[in-house]
Amino acid sequence: MRALKPIVLGLSAAFLLLADITPGPPFGVTISREAAAIVGVPRSPVSVAGVARRTTRRTVVAVEASQASATSAQQQATAQQQAATAQQQAATAQQQAAVAQQQAMAAGSPAIGTVVSSLPAGCTAAPKGGIEYYKCGNVYYRSAFQGNNLVYVVAQP
Repeated sequence: MRALKPIVLGLSAAFLLLADITPGPPFGVTISREAAAIVGVPRSPVSVAGVARRTTRRTVVAVEASQASATSAQQQATAQQQAATAQQQAATAQQQAAVAQQQAMAAGSPAIGTVVSSLPAGCTAAPKGGIEYYKCGNVYYRSAFQGNNLVYVVAQP
């Protein structure tokens, strides 16, 4: 009998926790309760506040992503434009150097300070005063660097 009391007490306590006693008609005791969600509590899935919060978050994330992609596309286009401009400037400089070299060769003796990319045929080394010159006919050239390119400058030793 002593062992039966705790068992009955435990079962009745469990029954009271699970049972739903309805105070209004129809009177009775049911084992299962009706599921009910309280709409309007901020963390519930269908609350107005929850829907507004999720919509705002999704909109902000979408706008930030579109702005980031637009910025990266603009930066890439700017980089391509700068590379094209640099190539065009290098081509123009090469054209000007070729024209200057042709004019110098056509005139016979180029002016002092004229820059050429290569020496004419038949030049010999002629060091003077510790500086290496190249003598081509009656014209002297001195080697120099223009950026990373080796060029020759008409000089007077």
